[in-house]
Amino acid sequence: MVDVLITNGPWLIAIAAAFGFLMAWGIGANDVANAMGTSVGSNAITIKQAIIIAMIFEFAGAYLAGGEVTSTIRKGIIDSAYFVDSPELLVYGMISALLAAGIWLVVASALGWPVSTTHSIVGAIVGFAAVGVSADSVAWSKVLGIVGSWIITPAISGFIAFTIFQSVQKLIFNTDNPLENAKRYVPFYMALAGFVMSLVTIKKGLKHVGLHFTNVEAYSLAVFIAILVGIGGMIAIRRLKMSQSADRQTQFGNVEKVFAILMIVTACCMAFAHGSNDVANAIGPLAAVVSVVNSGGEIASKAELVWWILPLGAFGIVMGLAIFGKRVMQTIGKNITHLTPSRGFAAELAAASTVVIASGTGLPISTTQTLVGAVLGVGMARGIAAINIGVVRNIVVSWVVTLPAGAGLSIIFFFMIKGIFS
Repeated sequence: MVDVLITNGPWLIAIAAAFGFLMAWGIGANDVANAMGTSVGSNAITIKQAIIIAMIFEFAGAYLAGGEVTSTIRKGIIDSAYFVDSPELLVYGMISALLAAGIWLVVASALGWPVSTTHSIVGAIVGFAAVGVSADSVAWSKVLGIVGSWIITPAISGFIAFTIFQSVQKLIFNTDNPLENAKRYVPFYMALAGFVMSLVTIKKGLKHVGLHFTNVEAYSLAVFIAILVGIGGMIAIRRLKMSQSADRQTQFGNVEKVFAILMIVTACCMAFAHGSNDVANAIGPLAAVVSVVNSGGEIASKAELVWWILPLGAFGIVMGLAIFGKRVMQTIGKNITHLTPSRGFAAELAAASTVVIASGTGLPISTTQTLVGAVLGVGMARGIAAINIGVVRNIVVSWVVTLPAGAGLSIIFFFMIKGIFS
């Protein structure tokens, strides 16, 4: 059946590229809200500014740090040994998975549902492999780990966000002189943000560029950056001209302005790390197709990226964000609970902290679910009445539906593509 790959190779690569672009477009439309939703929802930046920032940093992350080599099988979710005798099935499967996940992300984005792009592509790959090849080809333990992450990661990020926001309330907002206390304590929050964001960028954003840090080096560099950010923050806040004699409401507004500046920095870091990490959801299956076709049916564990694949993924992410990203940003930033810059900062920092914890422990994680959990944690700090339960219910349903939706669509497309080319 290798003859099929040789005969139809250019067509298979062209179709995979088109569906890979659709998948990247869906990532931009849905997942970029992770980095930008809280900043927009808290009015720290406008949607237009968010799109410009995300375009720059998502593209930079995807293109500069997206990796020259990518895993052929995303997340090791299926065993490539089952495809050695019929490599064309892997090619058909990856093409169908890209189309299935891409369509599901477009549908979810149109409905304003923040779903996991990683879970979308994993569900699609599991679907075609289990039904089209063999149920034994799927690493079901990893699938169970992903299902478990629906509860674990939002709970962790929600708890961290709750703790951060409560500390901000206690140390700054619920005091007699919130402005003076903001000048005293905000530099420490800035240092903490610098530490966590630099760790996220080092661990998720720079590992593909050829910059490999040991844990000791990564943490040392993060501490150094945190100290610099804290000192810089202290100097910047002291230079701000804010009236000490203003009423409490005006002081609250001034404090929120400080957190708004901080949110822009955290959004840039999260966008870079997100672009570098999640572009693999689109280019991984595409790279697998190109690698198998070009090698005449040989399946390698790692696939060298052809020069055009990374720009295709990066451009797709940016286009999806610009054209369709507004709806999911609205859900994350405004519809779950009312966010101010300080609340948005607590959610963003909690999400980044959870990403660092997950990277260190190997916990399967969805950045979408992490951020939703963090926003819920901030809402819970103000009481259950502050949360829109109906929106949360729809989000949870969309998470549960994502794996089977991706799998079902992928199975249908797999047999269609197999029928056409066989």
